[in-house]
Amino acid sequence: MRAVALAVICAFLQTVVTLRTPTISYITQEQVKDIGEIVELQCSVQYAEDYPVLWIKMNKQSGHDQVALSTGTALIIKDSRFSLKHDPSSSTYTLQIKDIQETDAGYYQCRIQLSLNNMESTDVELKVRRPPIISDNSTQSLVVSEGQAVRLECYAAGYPDPKISWRRENNAILPTGGSIYRGNILKISAIRKEDRGTYYCVAENNVGHGTRRNINVEVEFAPVITAPRPRLGQALQYDMDLECHVEAYPPPAIIWLKSGVQLSNNQHYSISHFATADEYTDTTIRVITIEKRQYGEYVCRAANKLGTTETTVELFETIIPVCPPACGQAHYGTGVVPASSGLLVALVFTITVMMRNFHAKY
Repeated sequence: MRAVALAVICAFLQTVVTLRTPTISYITQEQVKDIGEIVELQCSVQYAEDYPVLWIKMNKQSGHDQVALSTGTALIIKDSRFSLKHDPSSSTYTLQIKDIQETDAGYYQCRIQLSLNNMESTDVELKVRRPPIISDNSTQSLVVSEGQAVRLECYAAGYPDPKISWRRENNAILPTGGSIYRGNILKISAIRKEDRGTYYCVAENNVGHGTRRNINVEVEFAPVITAPRPRLGQALQYDMDLECHVEAYPPPAIIWLKSGVQLSNNQHYSISHFATADEYTDTTIRVITIEKRQYGEYVCRAANKLGTTETTVELFETIIPVCPPACGQAHYGTGVVPASSGLLVALVFTITVMMRNFHAKY
């Protein structure tokens, strides 16, 4: 009777063992590695002696992009960086990847294939630290009009997720205040001409040295004119330079006028424009061998698509020549008197006036 009972128990236990479902008892936790390092992914199984055990590289986004790396104890992929070790005592399958590349990042699945449409599986994610790369959908250079609202956007890929900050060239103060702004979007509610220049989008995630994109912001604005010397005196028959400093973008058209008439280069006037930068122009009109009718107010006018601005410079008569520009020669009728200094010119002029007065009196 005991023998029969023992036989029944043994048969039952054998049936239970046979009916046990293969399972994955252990898989490596999430791994974070640097490019060039080595990673080992372990998968331990139970009751899977009669079933194939596979390592598969998964693409979680598509769901269909899968690459089988190994089956059982055999490696399928032909890549010297990959190797497979099997420990029969613990039924552990270890996938090793050397010289990790950025493309190795993703999900790795340990799978027991039970049938064509049935399987037991578990995933482990391999994350590869990557230095930041600023995305193409970030703001490129901008040209805007003064007073406009502006959004500067910057996005970057990498692992860990990069942090974005904004700076200006030479650590100039940002329109938002301060020299650094943190965040993907820098908003300027109403941009001013003083806000123009180079902005830096900086992406950092403690991998490598970070990266930077230069964004040039050009602000269009109506001309602003200043006259360094709004009143200038000079003696008859001498030259004098009248100057204006013009700030504008786009670069303006600049003219000089007297009594409402536009002046041009001729024997009486010489006009010069010197662009010191995209937004700055210095303009000078030289009044040559001044005559009485050339005294008075001169108008410097600048215009671009955003507006027109003007200022006046007055030229008045003096007795003593002003140096410069009257430092080289003094003109009287057809004669030329060389002068080595402003003092000598003044002395000659004074003597000449005295002589004229003397002859007129006697």
